[in-house]
Amino acid sequence: MRRRHPSFSLAITTAARRHYATKYTAKITSASPTGRSLSAEVTSPPPLPSDVRGYPLPRRDLICKVTRILLHAPPSSDPFSDLADFLSSLSLTSFEASEILKSLNNPRLALRFFHFCPSISPNFRHDSFTFTRLLLILSNSVSADRLDLVRSVLSDMDRSGVRGTISTVNILIGLFGHSEDLEMCLGLVKKWNLKMNSYTYKCLLQAYLRSYDSSRAFETFREIRRRGYTLDIFGYNMLLDALAKDEKVDQAYKVFEDMKRKHCGPDEFTYTIMIRMTGKSGKPDESLALFQEMITKGYTLNLIAYNTVIEALSRNKMVEKAIFVFSKMVENNCRPNEFTYSVILNALVAEGKLGRLDEVVELSKEYMTKSIYAYLVRTLSKLGHASEAHRLFCNMWSFYEKGDREASMSMLERLCSAGKTTEAMDLLSKIHEKGITPDTIMYNTVFSALGRLKQISHLHELYEKMKRDGPPPDIFTYNILIASFGRAGKVDEAVKLFEELENSDCRPDIISYNSLINCLGKNGDLDEAHMRFKEMQEKRLCPDVVTYSTLIECFGKTDKVEMACRLFDEMLVDGCSPNIVTYNILLDCLERCGRTAEAVDLYAKLKQQGLTPDSITYAVLERLQSGSRGKSRVRRQSPITGWVVSPLSFPYMSSICCGKPSPSMNQKLEEDGAWKKDLLVRTSLD
Repeated sequence: MRRRHPSFSLAITTAARRHYATKYTAKITSASPTGRSLSAEVTSPPPLPSDVRGYPLPRRDLICKVTRILLHAPPSSDPFSDLADFLSSLSLTSFEASEILKSLNNPRLALRFFHFCPSISPNFRHDSFTFTRLLLILSNSVSADRLDLVRSVLSDMDRSGVRGTISTVNILIGLFGHSEDLEMCLGLVKKWNLKMNSYTYKCLLQAYLRSYDSSRAFETFREIRRRGYTLDIFGYNMLLDALAKDEKVDQAYKVFEDMKRKHCGPDEFTYTIMIRMTGKSGKPDESLALFQEMITKGYTLNLIAYNTVIEALSRNKMVEKAIFVFSKMVENNCRPNEFTYSVILNALVAEGKLGRLDEVVELSKEYMTKSIYAYLVRTLSKLGHASEAHRLFCNMWSFYEKGDREASMSMLERLCSAGKTTEAMDLLSKIHEKGITPDTIMYNTVFSALGRLKQISHLHELYEKMKRDGPPPDIFTYNILIASFGRAGKVDEAVKLFEELENSDCRPDIISYNSLINCLGKNGDLDEAHMRFKEMQEKRLCPDVVTYSTLIECFGKTDKVEMACRLFDEMLVDGCSPNIVTYNILLDCLERCGRTAEAVDLYAKLKQQGLTPDSITYAVLERLQSGSRGKSRVRRQSPITGWVVSPLSFPYMSSICCGKPSPSMNQKLEEDGAWKKDLLVRTSLD
């Protein structure tokens, strides 16, 4: 018997109406050729669960499923495509969307999901909860464009006609930190017809403090007090600290007194802020009174409290009381730190009572560590007190088996700068006993001091020790030694060191050649100096302004003016710009040889280059005008550049210091109008 395909008919009946809701049922009937039929009744899906107020409850299983799709999607797939397939037959409430946003830990992903939600259903609308949730997520982001994203969301919110809540405003106030943005937040309060609560005012107060606007913060505080709201201790301390830093002492006292009246007792940080403020404002007695009040109320005096009152007393030159508080600090088993010692040390130096440093060290000897000794040695060295630094360093040396590298380096530098090379060499030779390996920088520091003082025998001795015991010399070592031997006139030793440098792992640089050329030229071997100059160029080391200036001076001293001028022209062609020292050297050379016209042209070129003539320039011009080149003049070596310069005459120095030319020079300028325009310009020396 052949069977026919079943045919279906759908019968829909309407049930009784209950509580303004309609219930539907469906019946599906299948008929066969034999006349038998089969029917099934289909009921509608149960309604979404709701709370007692009728609001739908979120479906946790749906929220978890959507979150898993978004967070755990394979890299090759698009999670939003999978999400669209999953939600194709499901609806999504705004509250569920808000919960999903809460579960997403990625601001970018949350923002994309937020924009995706309206595509699920044409009836989906974001409300204040989803907007607020998204703003909270973006406010916690560390992205550089988070503020722009927040402003974009606010624009979407405005276009959608959604009004935020006071929580929305609180989030925005906590996010923004500029006055114009905060004014915008206050504008939203009026626009959305909201009422600011206590938490909103606290957020606004903190926002003004973050933007360093203590004036508006204080006005917000006054508004809080007028409305009967209260601040916690954290808010009070933040406001006090801002007012104290802006030196608004009267307002700070008003806040401090309000704390006491409103039963929000000041804590240790409150008193610390007030003590620091009174100390900076020159009221050390009030600082002591606050400190005593702090003790009377039984507060624990910590390191910050002691440091603050010691700083306040030291700032106001009350060294005796500062040392007394320091002694009480030690008695109460509060360990001083580097800041404590630095405050007391600076006060002792300022008052000329550095001798009492030993008393401070003795008071706290149980807390004196190697790091504290090292800090004091470094600080005293920087302040220029070599003897005191050396004494403390010796104490540290005798107390501790291991030394401190930074303190040793500071002590070495201080001894060298003070010219105590014997002590510096002794320290360098014994430093290994404290577990510190001498390095090249330490040796170079001592080499520089020995070379400056022309102690050649010690230079030889220390250099041999360095080669024997290490470390190996570097390019700085060779340059220092070459310059030092040259300064002492030891040309053969300088050349020998340069050859040793060429055969070492290091290679001569511009400074090496400059030092050797200066040594050769200043000691009469001008041909060798010029040969080294050519060798330098062959090795593709570009001579700098020091190289050219040195050679120009050497040729000028030996009356080889043509060669000096040729080098100056070559310098310009090579693109090396001469400085005022170079011009002074060549001007002096031309003036001594009586080549006045060329000197005038050179001075004009100097002015065209934009250089400012100095006292040496004017001294040469003074001699040019007075025609005194035939007179014998004493020449001396500059302690700074090493170049030979002519001393200034006393009458000329007086005219320069007064900012006007001398009478003799003025007369010459009046006679020659061509000189007047250029040579009457003067630069006053401060």
